[in-house]
Amino acid sequence: MKASIIQIGNSQGLRIPKPILKQCGLSGEVDLEVHDNELVIRPTTQYRKNWEKAFKAMAKNKDDRLIEFPESRWEKEEWEW
Repeated sequence: MKASIIQIGNSQGLRIPKPILKQCGLSGEVDLEVHDNELVIRPTTQYRKNWEKAFKAMAKNKDDRLIEFPESRWEKEEWEW
């Protein structure tokens, strides 16, 4: 598929057909990168999305305590301090 670069105010842009946006999972904000003179458009990665909500739910359920593992045989018998 070919597309034309168009004037948008003082910038230039590219119209991307809706089916292509849907197929690529693109909407709202995207990440742009250039690799070997090619433009790569990716969905913005949202690391730690909803973590705050999850942590609050864990605290509410009293599931936010430190997990302690029992000592192993190696720690008890073979380690020298």
